[in-house]
Amino acid sequence: MHDIVENSAAILEYTQGMDFRAYVGNRLVRDAVERCFERVSEASVRLSSLAVELFPAHDWLAIRNLGNILSDDHNDVLDSIIWTTIVERLPPLLIELETFLAQYPAEQETL
Repeated sequence: MHDIVENSAAILEYTQGMDFRAYVGNRLVRDAVERCFERVSEASVRLSSLAVELFPAHDWLAIRNLGNILSDDHNDVLDSIIWTTIVERLPPLLIELETFLAQYPAEQETL
């Protein structure tokens, strides 16, 4: 879960102050964001059904699939889909996970 939080926060940091046009025009940011999404996806796979049980409002299948698509280097992933995910879906996920994790000591490895 910490990997999801860390990489989601990084994505929001990398894209802070950007609009869609700026995002599309910055290959360095796009590459970094895509790699972070791959890590989020990998972490969601490790969480498995626990993610669905604890946070059912989020589309975990889509999160896993996005990572697979990005890691397979498919060019058909539209920047607009990634941008919409950053702007609309990532902030609520990050808030929910941070709130949940705040209940546990930072050094605790498992829940």
